[in-house]
Amino acid sequence: MRRAGVIVAETLRALRKMVAPGVSTLELDAYAEKTIRSAGAYPTFKGYRGFPASICASVNDEVVHGIPSTRQLREGDIIKIDCGATLDGYVGDAAITVSVGNVNPEIEKLMQVTRDSLFCAVQQMVPGNRLYDVSYAVQKHVEENGFSVVRDFCGHGIGQRMHEDPQVPNYGRPGTGLKLKEGLVLAIEPMVNVGTHEVNILPDGWTVKTKDGKPSCHFEHTIAVTEDGPVVLTAGEDGEVAL
Repeated sequence: MRRAGVIVAETLRALRKMVAPGVSTLELDAYAEKTIRSAGAYPTFKGYRGFPASICASVNDEVVHGIPSTRQLREGDIIKIDCGATLDGYVGDAAITVSVGNVNPEIEKLMQVTRDSLFCAVQQMVPGNRLYDVSYAVQKHVEENGFSVVRDFCGHGIGQRMHEDPQVPNYGRPGTGLKLKEGLVLAIEPMVNVGTHEVNILPDGWTVKTKDGKPSCHFEHTIAVTEDGPVVLTAGEDGEVAL
């Protein structure tokens, strides 16, 4: 899983550099597929339950599962890029949010709070803690900063399949839920909205948008529980945990 995670991390690192006004989400998708396949893996998302692309590319008020298209990015947009790679039967899954040029201060805060909420959750990934300690860490940090967590979609267990038990919501009652044990691997993915937590799914059957049309942010890492503490399996080849 670590090897698959490195492929995801390095792909996202390259895509971050590509993001600029005038670049289409389809260009990002094509580059991601080429990069993943050239590393000997295959893009986990492509064909998953009929999904037509190698990445999810969700812009502004699109929360997750945006389908890449000829749409070009514009100055002031934010794009959420979710990427998965399967290598030798094991999956890595991570997501980043990238600003296109300069964004307003509220969006900068949204991105920072979402990023920090993920690491609050990662700190809870130690043996003996409970699943909803992880969930509540996200919720607490997000709500203390005036934003809302999406409740209709969540993180998940991950291993030989992209989506495994347990589900990992971004809210919950601390001290409850599954006891974390060494070897458990979770994909933790805060999805955070400026306004209401409510969302709608578009007629394409995939793209999720905020109900009030306000921006949303998404970050994700694949994390293993170990006796030595949480290990980010989707860190870069150099071990850097970058978002």
